[in-house]
Amino acid sequence: MNYIFLLLVTFKIIKKKLMQLKEIMGFQTAHSHGAKWIPQPIFKGKEVPIDVQENSLFQKTTLNFIEHSQSNSNYILSGYDSWMVRHPSALNSFERLMKNAIGKRIILFLDYDGTLSPIVNDPDRAFMSEEMRATVHEVATYFPTAIISGRSRDKVQDFVKLNNLYYAGSHGMDIMAPSMPITSSAGEHIEIAINKSVSNSVLIPFQPAKKYLPAIREILRILKNEVEEIKGAMVEDNGFCVSVHFRQVQEKDYGFLEEKVKCVLENHPQFCLTEGKKVMEIRPSIKWNKGNAVEYFLDTLGLSSCNDILPVYIGDDRTDEDAFKVIQSREQGYPIIVSSVPRETRALYSLRDPSEVLMFLSSLAKWRKNAY
Repeated sequence: MNYIFLLLVTFKIIKKKLMQLKEIMGFQTAHSHGAKWIPQPIFKGKEVPIDVQENSLFQKTTLNFIEHSQSNSNYILSGYDSWMVRHPSALNSFERLMKNAIGKRIILFLDYDGTLSPIVNDPDRAFMSEEMRATVHEVATYFPTAIISGRSRDKVQDFVKLNNLYYAGSHGMDIMAPSMPITSSAGEHIEIAINKSVSNSVLIPFQPAKKYLPAIREILRILKNEVEEIKGAMVEDNGFCVSVHFRQVQEKDYGFLEEKVKCVLENHPQFCLTEGKKVMEIRPSIKWNKGNAVEYFLDTLGLSSCNDILPVYIGDDRTDEDAFKVIQSREQGYPIIVSSVPRETRALYSLRDPSEVLMFLSSLAKWRKNAY
């Protein structure tokens, strides 16, 4: 009987401490989507007297664990999970997003590196999977789809290898799009016209930075000579911008590399230097970015003044923030950031990595297939 009594008392202690631990870790906010994580103080009630030596060690261990959790709760709750409260998963929110999309025409914009393909050490080997390629092809049969990348347009098109979507390279400074707005009274007819023009290549290039090409060729030539002595540095020709990759550069050499790049730019004041994921990029200083590319596509597709469209933009880079800003300013559509770490962003929703992008696009295709 004493043994049973001790088991019952021990169970009560475990239950009590677990309830307190749940409160500390913020589970009390699960019912409220916008609630803040608030660690709760431990309420110390009347202790149950137990004269059992074996149980004293358990109590001490449990209390230490709870106290440790309480002291670290602010750190735990200020990381990726709390960031997700402000930028919820587009996968977990998919049903609600699609409920709001009923009766609207979705237009899909996608970044490439870090979105459709993983970030890799060698930028020439940033291949997308066959499963991703098939999924992008499928969604592009249902929705007008454009890839807007920092790569040159030819290079990203060679990576993707699909003809039923639009491409923009050099952060939107090299666009292949319809020559004039495509108009129709019905969304279905617009989709058919758009896909037909893509497959038949009835497109013209738009290159707002074309006059800078000679200077870009010169910068490219000089940079290749300047950085070749720095181990791991790689200069990439991306059409209307020059990328200097330093993912494989030793930390002690980064300052030297940056100094050389800035020295080259001193003689070309009409260009600016930006930094992405382990890459420095030299671009013409013109008011044109991925956000302008989104607006250009909407204009040429005859959709910019429509109230029933729903632009969806998925990207992982700083340069994608310009596109997020445009979609937010329109107050229609879903800007979605791809990130596994908390970061400042204008995106409303998030996906963790390209594998979640694949799941989201697959769900989007399935939703469209089942809706009609």
